[in-house]
Amino acid sequence: MLDPLGVCSLHDKDSQRTVICPVRFKEDWLITTQAANFFFPPNTQWTAMPEIRLTDIHGKAAGNIDLVLVAYDDEGYVTDFGAVEIQAVYISGNLRRPFRAYVKDLSQTTIDWSGQKEYPRADYLSSSRKRLAPQLIYKGGILRAWRKRAAVVIDRKFFESLPNLSAVSSNKADIAWLVYDLQQVAADEPYHLVHHQTIFTEFGLALDTITRTEAGPVEDFIKTLQGKLKKLKAGEPVTDTTLDEALTE
Repeated sequence: MLDPLGVCSLHDKDSQRTVICPVRFKEDWLITTQAANFFFPPNTQWTAMPEIRLTDIHGKAAGNIDLVLVAYDDEGYVTDFGAVEIQAVYISGNLRRPFRAYVKDLSQTTIDWSGQKEYPRADYLSSSRKRLAPQLIYKGGILRAWRKRAAVVIDRKFFESLPNLSAVSSNKADIAWLVYDLQQVAADEPYHLVHHQTIFTEFGLALDTITRTEAGPVEDFIKTLQGKLKKLKAGEPVTDTTLDEALTE
């Protein structure tokens, strides 16, 4: 039996909203209009095509592009295109269990799940390193070789969690970061998708900034190794995996 549950956004620990489902960015299709303004000259005829497969020179799949905006002439021939990547935020924890706890007693007006082990929260670091960075490496590398532009759709909270990106003018940019927020006009109205800002960057600098890891003191790592060496020499387990198991994985 199917038991679907759809959640498009959540309140982060500072009560700010963050988008956790890419579908939420499709409200009124603002993202396509603003991406087209970056990709094409004014008055260009264009349309949007979802989920277009991208392959490398060997025919190996590099993934699907979320949206490809295609410019065409009066005779219907493709004249240009640009890629739109939509990146929502991963979460850690569990959304279904607090929902089930809530519906067991609908008379309750609030539910406090914060003390639970699987309390849901936005995982910005995993979202950037495990999802966004690989997307830029594989798909962005091909688009850059073709000299085609890309737009990354992202929400304000996620964007603010990234390292500071060096901005350039729009005519020098490979990537436009289309940053959105969820806002209410009135307290009793639903939240709406609102364009917050657009940041233009070069592909290489942006990728280097996102994937760069700041090194901590090497002394701390040596201290960790020293502690494990002491355990090893005493015959105590260092990790849950033995050396033989690690070498055969």
